[in-house]
Amino acid sequence: MNYRNILLNKINLKKSTIGIIGLGYVGLPLAGVFAKKNFNVIGFDIDLYKIKMLKKKKSYINHIEDKLLQTIQKKFKATVNLNDIRKVDIIIICLPTPLNNQKNPDLSFITKTLKNIKPYLKKGQAIVLESSTYPGSTKEMIEPIIKQKKFTLGENFFLGYSPEREDPSNKKYNISNIPKLLSGATNNCKIITKAIYSKIVKKVVLMTCIEAAEFTKIFENTFRSVNIALVNELKLLATKTKLNINEIISAASTKPFGFKAFEPGPGVGGHCIPIDPYYLNWIAKKNKMKINFIGLAGKINDMMPNWIIKEALKNRLIKSALILGVAYKKNVDDMRESPALEFIKILSKKKIKVDYYDPYIKIIKTRKFKKNFKSINIKKIHKYDIVFLLTDHDNLDYDYIKKNAKLIIDTRNVYKKNSNKIIKL
Repeated sequence: MNYRNILLNKINLKKSTIGIIGLGYVGLPLAGVFAKKNFNVIGFDIDLYKIKMLKKKKSYINHIEDKLLQTIQKKFKATVNLNDIRKVDIIIICLPTPLNNQKNPDLSFITKTLKNIKPYLKKGQAIVLESSTYPGSTKEMIEPIIKQKKFTLGENFFLGYSPEREDPSNKKYNISNIPKLLSGATNNCKIITKAIYSKIVKKVVLMTCIEAAEFTKIFENTFRSVNIALVNELKLLATKTKLNINEIISAASTKPFGFKAFEPGPGVGGHCIPIDPYYLNWIAKKNKMKINFIGLAGKINDMMPNWIIKEALKNRLIKSALILGVAYKKNVDDMRESPALEFIKILSKKKIKVDYYDPYIKIIKTRKFKKNFKSINIKKIHKYDIVFLLTDHDNLDYDYIKKNAKLIIDTRNVYKKNSNKIIKL
């Protein structure tokens, strides 16, 4: 039996069922795209809240509209039941890959899931990993399971890697028009993986091997981390020399070649920039090589909350502070690794009363804090001694904030000039 041709035929006729494991900021949008392209999609997640919401055709992600879930209801179903893995042809894994306390890779979400789906795997299926991870890990995690099942890789079971390139709330780029990196463990695996994504994206970038694709994804985010750290460190120098780093960056951007602008800020957040570079750092150590930029960039970006708070509180008696925006970037409801959490932690240790306002995040519930925080009414802004503007959401009324706040620490260059009540840090 030619399993490759059978699976290719099902993909080309859109008769293959797509199984997506992990219905978060990567998995749910991907499920939506496949379903809109007329594939049957089964979404898997261990979070019962998400499954209940999806069954009601309600979105729990800000930039995913309820309308999309209503549109795809005939092609998409969500479940916690991993038995349904036996019903799918393509298994796409979209699970988090965080760091442990030593800042080493934590792949437990993937390895536990693989162990749980192992009994339901069958010949003729393909697994594609979308999670960011270090070079070599896709094969390390999945190939032993394929051998244990007595499948033959590239003949009756297929393995691919295609890292996500999600940018939530980006109105210009989405899954369909962002070039899709991909590769496979064998030539047949590459053919299957390419066929899958060719049905939903305009351009695929076929790489020589899975390890190169894994490396590329981590490199993309390391590039951003290092350059953000550079402008953050230069912001410290510009402040010391009483110069405006944003003016300097803007001027440098007029050069039509050899320069790419990055903006300083209160630190870095999200699942990619604060985490992915350390995966390269770890693989370098494993290969007995020391690399310097990644660790240094991480230290610089991590120190920004402390530096900003120290500068802001200098010669000031502050009893209450408001954090304006706790999402890691503008116009999203995602606070993973947000520097705002560090601001809350530092200010609280200084015995300063801390609250926050974020139109996208109504409550902060995390193990980092002993208590939960609820977003306040923005009309109470006048009660706080200081306001730290950390996330520049488009739907904030900046004129109202400027008029009613006593003192604003602008870390996002929202206000173009310093004044007696606006300090740009």
